[in-house]
Amino acid sequence: MYTTDLLDARAVSPESCPALVLNADYTPLSYYPLSLWSWQTAIKAAFLDRVSVVAEYDRVVHSPRFAMRLPSVIALRDYVKPSSHPAFTRFNLFLRDRFSCQYCGTRHDLTFDHVVPRAYGGRTTWANVTTACAPCNLRKGGRTPAEAHMALRSAPRQPTAHELQVNGRAFPPHHLHETWRDYLYWDTELEA
Repeated sequence: MYTTDLLDARAVSPESCPALVLNADYTPLSYYPLSLWSWQTAIKAAFLDRVSVVAEYDRVVHSPRFAMRLPSVIALRDYVKPSSHPAFTRFNLFLRDRFSCQYCGTRHDLTFDHVVPRAYGGRTTWANVTTACAPCNLRKGGRTPAEAHMALRSAPRQPTAHELQVNGRAFPPHHLHETWRDYLYWDTELEA
């Protein structure tokens, strides 16, 4: 398929060049985890005319008859309606609770806790599961927060997809390519 440009020893590996994926309205499909595609997937989608290439890296890939700069930002041609009800996953639960224990506030050694224990008939749902650090979870044990004399910082509830997106913006990835910035923080206030 494609070989990388091996002539330039300073060249960045294509694997370190993911493409930021935007919806057809030029907003990210997801902030956290950030909607990224590998360079191979981005090129394939561009060739199949499923995306528009919005910005590119300086990095070039070659086939025997073709050379192309790697896409750094792509936009879907067809709008994908965001889900209004996010999936109930461990990651989304942590994101809802902003990656902090809902009993003590720490951000380390996180797990999840059934507010009403399963032994009391508590179910594994948005409204009954919260983020907890391992020490708080152990301290609470199989009791309710009231029985354990532990107060919740916020009551567990099902978040909207928008709430998760807003929370995700507070946790930017370690690497943001300069071409991504205009699309990731489009609703922030501009400096005067």
